Amino acid sequence: MLEWIDDITRFIFLEDDPKPADILFIPGNGHAEPSEWAAKLYLDGYAPLILPSGRYSITTGAFCGQQTGNHQYEGCFETEWAFMRTVLMENGVPDSAILCEDEATFTYQNAIYSRRRTDQERLTVRRAILCCMPVHARRAKMYYQTLYPNSELLLCPTPSAAITRINWTAEPEGIDAVLGELERCGSQFHDILREITL
Repeated sequence: MLEWIDDITRFIFLEDDPKPADILFIPGNGHAEPSEWAAKLYLDGYAPLILPSGRYSITTGAFCGQQTGNHQYEGCFETEWAFMRTVLMENGVPDSAILCEDEATFTYQNAIYSRRRTDQERLTVRRAILCCMPVHARRAKMYYQTLYPNSELLLCPTPSAAITRINWTAEPEGIDAVLGELERCGSQFHDILREITL
C-alpha cells in the first residue's frame, strides 16, 4: 500500500485499549453501535457514568432516525440523545448512570456542552473513554481534547462498524468517508486553533 495511505489510516483511525475511567462520552449520532459498545464497557466496569450528547445534525434540522446497527431500536426519538439513551438502557445500562445533553447540533458542540454538563455535575474528569464510529475517532478526539485539555482521553471506537482501518480503501463509500473526515479535520479547526494558540 502507498505510504501516504498508511499515514491517513494512522491519523484517522485512533484506538486505545480501555482503562478504568471517570466517564464514557458518546458524541451525537444515529448509529446504534457506539452506544452498544459504550454499554458493554459500562457493564464491564470501565466507568460509572455515560454522557451521550446530541440534539440532531445542524444540516438536517431534525433527528432522522437510526442509521446503522444490527438491532432496530423502536421508538419515536426527537433527539440523538433520546435514541442513544434507549440503546444504552436496552443493553443493560441503568437510567441513573446516563447523563443528559440534548442540545448539541454538531461535534464541537458535543464537546462544549459535554464539558458544561460535567462542570454542572462537579465531575473531575481525569480520564474519559470516547466511544464513536472508527472513522470519526480523530475529529472527535480533537474536539473533546480541546475542551478537556487536562484529561486523558482514550479512543475506544465500536469494533462493529462497516468502515474500518482495514477496509476503508476497498469501497467508494469508505474512501469518501475517510477523506471527508480528513478534510473536516482541517477545515473545521481554523478558528479553534487560532483561539487556543494565538
